[in-house]
Amino acid sequence: MKELESFFAALRFFTRLPVPAWVGHSQDQLDRAARYFPWVGVLIGTIGAGVTEAAAWVLPVSIAVLLGMVATLLATGAFHEDGLADSIDGFGGGWDRTQVLAIMKDSRIGSYGAIGIGLTLLAKFQALLEIDAAHAPPFLVFALIAGHALSRLAATTLIHALEYVREDALSKSKPLAVRLSWPGLAVAAVGGLLPCLTLGSAVLPAIGLATLTTMGLARYFRRRLGGYTGDCLGATQQLSELAFYLGLLWSFT
Repeated sequence: MKELESFFAALRFFTRLPVPAWVGHSQDQLDRAARYFPWVGVLIGTIGAGVTEAAAWVLPVSIAVLLGMVATLLATGAFHEDGLADSIDGFGGGWDRTQVLAIMKDSRIGSYGAIGIGLTLLAKFQALLEIDAAHAPPFLVFALIAGHALSRLAATTLIHALEYVREDALSKSKPLAVRLSWPGLAVAAVGGLLPCLTLGSAVLPAIGLATLTTMGLARYFRRRLGGYTGDCLGATQQLSELAFYLGLLWSFT
């Protein structure tokens, strides 16, 4: 029951999906929520895959893929996309650590962020179309679920490996600020890697490219900030998800 409550706490924090009223609120739930980040990704990926698959019965594949992406954006409230945009604005416009953090905290989106998020979404859309064209329809469903799960595992590894650098570590960002333990990382790894087993050997380059992307981002965040923020996690999720799909396409060549 305690683990189920922690999962629902993660679902409440990382998405806009409703959770049962009996779950309640507690500090322990928040402290343990990050380990279920990839498990939430399985659910979000399933929603996107389900909408894509259903729409493809009556609409062109391109529209079906677009609707699936919209479904995931609605389910999360564009939580991670917002983090990507803020990160691009911050790192693109800030010269030092203080400036970067200040820009990232600004709720307004700048030109760097708008261009970055637009190109990332467009790249994911095109990659998913190419994946569908290269394989039978069920493969795209599995790819979507695995991509959402693994990319959230990628972001979770930063919570384990790096320091949270904002001074508001006890605020609403608490689930992102608590250093993830090895047992917690193991729970996250199961959720992130299990869906990948449905893709066969094609998943290996995808996991490899997502891993390299995550490592590169972690090194960059450490150099520029000394650690990570919640926006950095959103950027890592988005870019590692894209890297995962590109890795799948690479495996087809």
